[in-house]
Amino acid sequence: MPLVKKDYWTFRVFDYPRFQKLILISTLIILWFFEDYNELRKVDFAILTILILLFFYLLKQIIPYSPFSTKMVKSAYKKDKTTLSLLTGNVYQYNRDYAKCLDLIEKISPDVFMLVETDQAWADEVAKLKKDYEYHVELPLDNTYGMLFYSKIPLMNTSINYLIDEDIPSIFTDLDLGDQVVRIYGIHPTPPVPGENTHSTERDAEILLVGEKAKAYGKPCIIMGDLNDVAWSYTTELFLKISGMGDPRRGRGMYNTFHAKYPMLRWPLDHIFVSNHFKVKKLKVQPGIGSDHFPISIELVLDETVENEELKADQEEKIEAKEKIISGIEF
Repeated sequence: MPLVKKDYWTFRVFDYPRFQKLILISTLIILWFFEDYNELRKVDFAILTILILLFFYLLKQIIPYSPFSTKMVKSAYKKDKTTLSLLTGNVYQYNRDYAKCLDLIEKISPDVFMLVETDQAWADEVAKLKKDYEYHVELPLDNTYGMLFYSKIPLMNTSINYLIDEDIPSIFTDLDLGDQVVRIYGIHPTPPVPGENTHSTERDAEILLVGEKAKAYGKPCIIMGDLNDVAWSYTTELFLKISGMGDPRRGRGMYNTFHAKYPMLRWPLDHIFVSNHFKVKKLKVQPGIGSDHFPISIELVLDETVENEELKADQEEKIEAKEKIISGIEF
C-alpha cells in the first residue's frame, strides 16, 4: 500500500507500522515450515515467494534505523562539551497530568524545550518554569495545535508562521549562543487521518517547505516537533534529500515516540533533524508524561570541522572576488 504514491490516508497510514509488518510477515514465513509440502499447490509456493521478497524489502528499509547501519549524523565524544540540549514532546491536549511533564523538564533541564497540543491550561502550568526559561514563545490553542517554546538561551528573529493552514502555527527562531547562531524550526503539521484530514497533502507540503527553508539558510539549524510522519516514509526521505538535514535516528535505532499506551503499536512520529554542523552526544526517548506520545531529547555538539571548512571556503571566496576586482583594474 505505501508503494502507491497517493496522498489519501488509507494509503499513507500503512507507512507507519513497518516494523510490525516485518514481524507479521516473519511469523507467516515461519509457519510455512510446519505445513505438509505434499499438499501445497503452485499458488502456495508463489505466496511464500512473495512473502520472502516482502521480508527482505522491509528488512532493507528498517536496517538504516538500527545500530547495524552507518550513522547519518556523527557521534560526539563523551568528553565533548554539550553545545545545545533540546526536548520536544506532544503533551496530548486533554492530558491534565501536568506534574509529570514539568518534573521531567526540571529533571533533564534542556536548554530548549517545545511542547505541542498545548491549550491555555497547559500554558498556565508551564508558565511556572519561566524562572528558569527567560525566553519563550507561547501559542496556546484549543484545536490541538497549540505550541509552547521555552529557552534558556536568548532568542532572535522570532516569527510565528502559518505556512499551509491558518489554524496551524509554526515557530521559527534563532538561538544566540554568543559566538554562534542556531536557527530552530518548530512545526506540528496535521496528520492524514479520517475525521481530521483525509489527505497527507498539507502535512507533506509543510514538511517539504520547511526543508527548503533549511536548505536555503545553509547555517546551523534544527527542525523539531511532532511531524505526524514516520522517519522512513516517502515524504521524510524526500525531505532529507531536499533539506540536506540529518536524521539522528539512522544508525542508532528507531526511538519510537508513539503510541505510548500500546507497546505493540509504536513508531517514530516526533523528530529532531539537524544540519551537518552538529554531532550527536545523546539521543533518548524520555519516560511517559500521561500523553499518547513520549517526549524525545537530544544533546548536540557543534562540529568544529564543518565550521572551519565553511570559514575557509568563505575566506577563499572573498580572496577570489578581490582578485577578480584587481585584475579588472587598468593601471
